[in-house]
Parts: sequence; structure tokens; C-alpha cells
Amino acid sequence: MEYKKGGAFLIEDTNENEVLIPENFPEELNMFRKTATDFVEKEVYPHKDEIENQNFDIVKELMRKAGEKGLLGVDVPEKFGGLGLDKTSSTLIAEEIGKAGSFAVTQGAHTGIGTLPIVYFGTEEQKAKYLPKLASGEWIGAYCLTEPNSGSDALGAKATAVLDETGEYWILNGTKQFITNGGIAKSYIVFAKVDGKDFSAFIVDRDTEGLQIGPEEKKLGIKGSSTTPVILDNCKIPKENLLGEIGKGHLIAFNILNIGRFKLGAAAIGASKLAFKEAIEYAKARVQFKQPIANFGAIKEKIGNMAAKIYGGESAVYRTVGMIDDILHEIDENDPEFNKKTLKGIEEYAVECSIIKVYGSEAADYVIDENLQIHGGYGYSQEYNAERYYRDNRINLIFEGTNEINRLLIPGMLFRRAMKGQLPLVQAAQKVVDDILSGNIVLFFDEDESEMDIMKRIIDNGKKMCLFVAGSAAQKYGQKLIHEQEIVLRLADMIIESYVMESAYLRTKAMLEKGASDIYLKLTKALVYEGLEKMHFWGRQALSAIEEGDMLRTQLTMLRKFTRFNQIDLIHLKREIADYFLEKEEYVLY
Repeated sequence: MEYKKGGAFLIEDTNENEVLIPENFPEELNMFRKTATDFVEKEVYPHKDEIENQNFDIVKELMRKAGEKGLLGVDVPEKFGGLGLDKTSSTLIAEEIGKAGSFAVTQGAHTGIGTLPIVYFGTEEQKAKYLPKLASGEWIGAYCLTEPNSGSDALGAKATAVLDETGEYWILNGTKQFITNGGIAKSYIVFAKVDGKDFSAFIVDRDTEGLQIGPEEKKLGIKGSSTTPVILDNCKIPKENLLGEIGKGHLIAFNILNIGRFKLGAAAIGASKLAFKEAIEYAKARVQFKQPIANFGAIKEKIGNMAAKIYGGESAVYRTVGMIDDILHEIDENDPEFNKKTLKGIEEYAVECSIIKVYGSEAADYVIDENLQIHGGYGYSQEYNAERYYRDNRINLIFEGTNEINRLLIPGMLFRRAMKGQLPLVQAAQKVVDDILSGNIVLFFDEDESEMDIMKRIIDNGKKMCLFVAGSAAQKYGQKLIHEQEIVLRLADMIIESYVMESAYLRTKAMLEKGASDIYLKLTKALVYEGLEKMHFWGRQALSAIEEGDMLRTQLTMLRKFTRFNQIDLIHLKREIADYFLEKEEYVLY
């Protein structure tokens, strides 16, 4: 089948009918969403204080209940006790559970990094032994990659694995740090170097001799999730507990992180929606100067910005997951290479997975911070949820690869694909320069054009800005560009913004064709017009670090050509957006 190449959004047009949007979810999927929503509201919320105080007996009981409702086995094949559903279902559950604070971390780590390595890399015997228990919640899973001296540099791990004298057992030694679910897990995916050199993965049971669990970390947030060191002291496990192949542990680590990234982006958007709702409730109830603070422009601008970021993140998440499912649906589950092809399909969109991880976590960071600000002094008090949301969300900028690492990965992966001939980025960048020199670009917009047509050209110009800056950086530094991290980070920001702008636009176009409310158009305008200005700012900074003198002045002039559009009134636009959501009292579009 034909499918969009990962990263191709920079150089190709996408039809709105090709994009998955939440409004088109089938009824059975929305019913599954309701199952997750009800579970969070009726089962988790009543125990939030006990969870916060690390009553792990309650956490384990809630995990068993989640298993009974199918919320732990979405990605597990039916033959091993799961539901075997698509990634859209899995992502939707992640979004709803994302509203559950610390419990979301427990459930997310379990269903993702604690379970998926066995789903995709386990032998039939390993799957039969572990997956039914993990899908039911009888066992909780954990993932042991980080060490005291190796975080982002995962391959720098020092933990070792050697065969004993009988050749029947692995002996593991080392220390793993910051292990989510460390204190409550029954099975651990542990990474270690065979004979100190071949990075590999193993399954280790909780009752294994030599496995020691350290004390709970005293954390800033997500206090209700278990986070501990895991010490391997001559830890003896059967030879068959090797997961995958010797020396191929990096394939497990990095492929599973791709899945974790798009699910984390979804969970962060879910948390954003909850904080957004509470911000509106408080703003309407809090009276100052004889009127609700929701009436004030300063508050309305915050609400307008919050709504736009949620809309952009949500649109990008489901656009990405839709593309992943398009590939996965074509793979025969009876194919002997089913798992390998599945991971390859997900890896195709590794760039997009990193994008939504960064944007989703930072959108949540903004929304949750503004929720606290709207609450004022009460937002800093434990009497309200705002301060807990603030503490809990901060880890999302670190989880699944820090946002800095993910930003560096985005241009890096695109450049590597270009060098392999998989994406014609060089040709596209050169065409942008040729179009500028030949005057083959539109500098001003016709007043008779529709708002959607104007935004389409703004988005196209944003892509050209990305290509122009990327081409200039690659020409100047070549393969040494990786060492110019500040430039790469700004280029990544431009690419992220471009993808989110287009995702929102495509969703809006599809909905307007169905006669939807103009709130879609307003949200997209806020994202697109402000987004292009941010892209221009980042592009100027990057070019200023790449060139100097006359060449710099020339390039800045060329860059400016892509940002000429008729200015709109963003202040009153955001006020209108805020008025819509203040009336709805939550994030509701349809």
C-alpha cells in the first residue's frame, strides 16, 4: 500500500481526508474511551490522597481493576490475554488515563515499557509466561535502563551480564536508577552488557536471588508512583530469560521509546484538558473587583492560548497515530515477521513521535502553569489540585528521552534519511532557494482569498522556512552540524511548529467541510499566525549563528519573504476563543 513517509510532511502536501481526527472515531472506540474515563473518575480520583501518600496496596488493587476492564491489555495479543487493539485505541486510553496523575505514570510505564518489550521481542514461551499476568494486572512491569551515570546516553550503561560456569544462567551485576514501578513490580526488563560489551535485554523476576530494591525516591511530583533504584548483585536468572538477541538491546530500547513518546504526548494532552477545565471553573467562580475574573482580558488571553495549544497537540497526536495504524493494518498477524514489521512501521514515524512528545509535554507544561496562575495564591496551596498538577507534569519533559534529546533527534533523523536517499530534502531545500532567487513566491495575499487558503500558504511558507534554514545549516557544517546543538534545537522548534500548524489546519478543513462550528477556524488561526512568527524568530537566530556579514543580511532578507502576510487581530481572536470555552466550561469542540 501507499503510505506517507515519515518526515515527508515537510516536502509533501497532505489531504485532510487522509488524516485521523478524533471527531471521526467509531462509536465503539468512544465507548472504550468512556470506560477509561469512568475508571479514572470513579476508581482513581476517590483515592488520590492515599495514592499521593504512597499507599501502594491501593495502587496495586487499582491496577488489577484496570486489568479487569481491559485497560492494561490493549497492546497485548488476544492469545496472551490481551485485547490486541490498534494504536489509536491504545493512545486514546493513554490520553484518558493521563488525567489520573501519579496513577497514570504507574499504568503508563506498565503497559508501555514494562510490557511491550515482551510483546515485540519475547519468545512464545516468554509471552505465555508473562503477558497474561501483565495484561490482567496480577503482575506489574518495570523497565530498567537508566543508571546513576547513564541517562540519555543509554548505551553507556555499566551493568553486566555473564554466563555462569554451567552456561545455563546469566549473572547480572549493576545498579539501575529512577526505575518507575521499581518498588511494586513483579517483572523487570533489565538492560546489561554481555561480557561488558554487548548491550542486551533480560527479563528478571521480582523474587530472583540477588535482586534488591532500593528506597523510594523523594520526588518533586508523581509522588504516588513508585520510583526506586534496582540493584543487581550477582543476580542469577535462567539463560532463556534473555530478551531478543545478544547485542541487540538497543533495538528494544529505542523502538519501545518511540511508542512511549506518542503515548506520553497523548497522556499530556489528557492532563491538559483536566487542568483547562479546572482553570475555567475557578475563573468563573473567583470574584475580584465585583466580577468573576473570567471577565478580564488577561485571563481570557490565557484561556485562549491554553485552548489553542491543546487543539494543536491533540490534532498532531491523532494524525501521527493514524499514520502508524495505516501501516500496521496492512501487516498480517500470522506473518512470522509480524512483530519486526510492526516495529518498523512505528519507527517510520519516529520523527513525528518525538515531535508530539515534545509538543504535548510542553503544551501541558504551559496549560498547567497557567492553571496555577489563574488560581493565584490558592494555586500554590494543596487545598486545590493546581499545585499537584504542576508538580506531576514536570517529569514529562524528562520521561521518554528529555525534550532536548528529542529535539536533537528530529533534525538528525531527517538528515540521515536524506543522506540515505529516503527523503529528497536536499532537492526540496534547493528548490526553495531557486524559487526565492527567481521571484517564484507569493509575497502578499489577495484579500479575496478564503481564510483557509491564506493559512494553507502560510503553512507552506513555514515549511519552506524550515527547509531554507536546514539547507543553510547543512551546507555550512555538513556532518559536523550535530555538534552545533543550539542551531539544531532551533531548527527542531521550527519543524515541530510546522507539523502542529499543519495538523490543526487539516483537522479544521475536514471539520469545516462537515459544517462544524467556527471555533475550529479560530483555534487554527491562533496557532498558524502566531506559529509563523515564532518560526521566523527561531530561523533568524539560527541563521545569525550560521552566517555573518553580507551573506547573513542576504539570508535574513530571503527568510523574511516567507513571513509576509496581512496581520490579524490575535488579541480579540483569543478573546472569542475564550468566550466559547467559558460557555462550554471545559474543552469541548463537538
